[in-house]
Amino acid sequence: MEKFTSVVAVFGVVVVLLLQCAAAQTVHVVGDSIGWRVPTGGASAYETWAASKQFVVGDILLFNFATNEHDVLQVPKESYDSCSSSNPIGDTITTGPVNITLSTASTHYYICTIGRHCQSGQKLAVTVSGSPSAVPPTTSTPPATPTPSTTPSPTSGTPADCAPTPASSPTSSPPMGPTTPETMPPPDSSSSSSVFASLFIYLLSIAMVFLF
Repeated sequence: MEKFTSVVAVFGVVVVLLLQCAAAQTVHVVGDSIGWRVPTGGASAYETWAASKQFVVGDILLFNFATNEHDVLQVPKESYDSCSSSNPIGDTITTGPVNITLSTASTHYYICTIGRHCQSGQKLAVTVSGSPSAVPPTTSTPPATPTPSTTPSPTSGTPADCAPTPASSPTSSPPMGPTTPETMPPPDSSSSSSVFASLFIYLLSIAMVFLF
């Protein structure tokens, strides 16, 4: 009985981890293929990238850059606008690549402090929400109801005259399916699902030891 209880407890932990895995947060590679560097299109490159993503508390920003070529510093909005590092939030990160977890629901500002990189557009602002925004429900348009055709009344008593005229197929507009909400392009980001899967296998092996 004690062994059975232990097995149940282990599986309970596994279930909790699986639920956490289902709600695993997203790792956003900053700039996708651009990486974290001075963009050729100026600051608009990172503005466009951030506008195409949805950031939630717990998500991770992956700044992909070579060590000593760039750095990352979180700053308030005023310092972001002026590309100043005089009011930093935390320490300057000089070793890349680096993961930064978005821990609060607000707008986060990051700049590169090397040379005039920030003035050339190497800065990022992301707005983080507390939970994923709900997609509004869509309504579908019901198909048009065809008007039934009527069979003409016979005009004589002969078999040929009494034969009903075949009704033509009603013409109706094709049914319209539900409106598909516009979706953002999938981010070039990886998920931490593989880590949870490995952990699941490890805990499952422990459960089998208790069982046998």
